[in-house]
Amino acid sequence: MHFCDEIDFTKEPSFRSPDKTEKENKVLESLDQLFEVLQLKDGDTISFHHHLRNGDFVVNKVMEEIHKRNIKGLTLAISSIFPCHSPLVAYLEDGTILHVITSYMSGPVAEAISEGKLRGKLVMQSHGGRARAIMEDELAIDVAFIAAPASDRKGNLSAVDGNAFCGVLGYAVADSIKAKQVVAITDTLLDKESHTEIPQERVDWIVKIDAIGNPQGIISGTTRITKDPVGLSIANKAVEVMVATGLVKDGLCYQSGAGGVSLAVTKTLGEYMREHHIQGDFASGGVTGDLVEMLHEGLFQRIYDVQCFDLVSAESVKNDESHISMSAEKYASPYRDPCVNGLDFVILGATEVDLNFNVNVTTGHDGYIMGGSGGHQDTAYGAKVSIIVSKLHQSRIPLIVDRVGVITTPGSTVDILVTERGVAINPRRTDLMDALTNAGVEFMTIEELQEIQHGIIGKPSPKQRENKRVIGVSEYRDGQIIDRIYEV
Repeated sequence: MHFCDEIDFTKEPSFRSPDKTEKENKVLESLDQLFEVLQLKDGDTISFHHHLRNGDFVVNKVMEEIHKRNIKGLTLAISSIFPCHSPLVAYLEDGTILHVITSYMSGPVAEAISEGKLRGKLVMQSHGGRARAIMEDELAIDVAFIAAPASDRKGNLSAVDGNAFCGVLGYAVADSIKAKQVVAITDTLLDKESHTEIPQERVDWIVKIDAIGNPQGIISGTTRITKDPVGLSIANKAVEVMVATGLVKDGLCYQSGAGGVSLAVTKTLGEYMREHHIQGDFASGGVTGDLVEMLHEGLFQRIYDVQCFDLVSAESVKNDESHISMSAEKYASPYRDPCVNGLDFVILGATEVDLNFNVNVTTGHDGYIMGGSGGHQDTAYGAKVSIIVSKLHQSRIPLIVDRVGVITTPGSTVDILVTERGVAINPRRTDLMDALTNAGVEFMTIEELQEIQHGIIGKPSPKQRENKRVIGVSEYRDGQIIDRIYEV
C-alpha cells in the first residue's frame, strides 16, 4: 500500500500554532528549575564529559540535585572520573548510581568501586569505543549534561570562551547528537554566537550557574614532563628506536600519551626534528603545550585535538586555524576511518606488560583501579608503530609480569617496549626487528628483559584471581569483552 493510501483526504486539515516560548527560551535559572522539566526517572542513563578534568564542578552539582529527588538506579556514563568527583562515592553506596560506564577513573571513586561499593557493574571502554557505542545506540543516553565554558541563549556551545575555557568539547559531541535530552550547564552566557563547537539544534536546555569548574584543574600530575634522569634516558632511547624504523621523516604523524615519560619523548623528538629539518604532517590526541610549540615552529602542519591537557593548548585552539578540534568519533571510533588510523607512531605508558605484550593501564599492582584505556587501545591499534615507554620497575614493583591484572590493550596491537634496561620487540613485528638490526639498535626478547628485572628486584609471587568477585569488565573498542575486573 502506498503511503498516501493511508491518509483520509476528506478530513478537514488542522494545524496547531506552535507556542514559540517553548523553545525560544532554553535558558533556565537554576538546576532546581531544570529538574522540574527534565522528568528524570529511576533507571535512566545520564552522561557527562571530562574536559575540565580534575577542575570539574558540574558532575557533583548535578548529582547533588538528583540525590535530593531520591532518583535511584542510574547508569552513569561519564567519559572519565577524577579525584574531584569524590562526592559520588556516597551515591554508589546508597544506590543512586547503579552502573558506571567510563574510559578512565582515579581517586576515591575508583577506590570505592575497586572495593565493591558499586551495586551494579562497571564497564571500562576506550574513548573510541565509547563514541562507537553511543553512535550505534548500544549506549543509549537519556540525558546528557554538558559542561559548556560558554553558550549563547540559543544553545550554541563554545569551549574557548568564558571563565573556565577548556579549548575542546570532543568527548561530548556524540552525547549531544544521540542523547534524548541535552542540557548545557555554563557560567558564561554570550550575547551572540562565538566559536561554536556544539550547535544549538542539539541543545534542549541551558542552565547558568556560578562556576562550572576551575580551569587550572585541567593540568594534573600526569601531564607534566618527567625530570627524572631514568625517565629521560628512556625517552632518548625511544626516539633512537623511532628513528631506526625509518618513519621519522617529512610527513610524520604522531601522538603521545599524557604520562611524564611519554611527554619527554615528544620533547626529545622535537629536538631531533629541529636538528634534521623534518616537518611532520599532524600531531593528534589530547594536546599539550609542547605539541603546540612544535606546531608554531612548523615541525607539524596541523594538530587534531580531542582534549586540551593544559591552558596553552586551549588558547591555541582559539587562535590558530591549524589547531583543529575534533570529536571522539573522528578521533578514534573503530568504524569511521578515525584519525588514529593515520598515525605513524604513538607513545604510550603502562602499569604492567605481560609476556604476550598485553598492557594494563587500568589497575595498579594492588588491583585497585587507577586509570583506564582512554585512547590507549585506539591508538595502539591505529598507529603503524605503537611504543610503550616505562621504567622496568618502580621501587620493587615489576613492569613485566607473566599475566597482567587487567588487559586494557591487547598485545596483538603493541609493537615495542622501551625501558631503561633495554628494548623488546613483539615477535610479530619482524619488520621492526630488521629495521633496528640494520640501524645498529640493540633489542632483546621480552622474556630476556623480564629476567633482567628479576635479577634486580626478584621474582614476584603470581597474582591470585580465583575466588574474587567480578565487579566489571574491560571492553575492547569494538565492544568485545577482553577481560574481567575483580574486587580488591
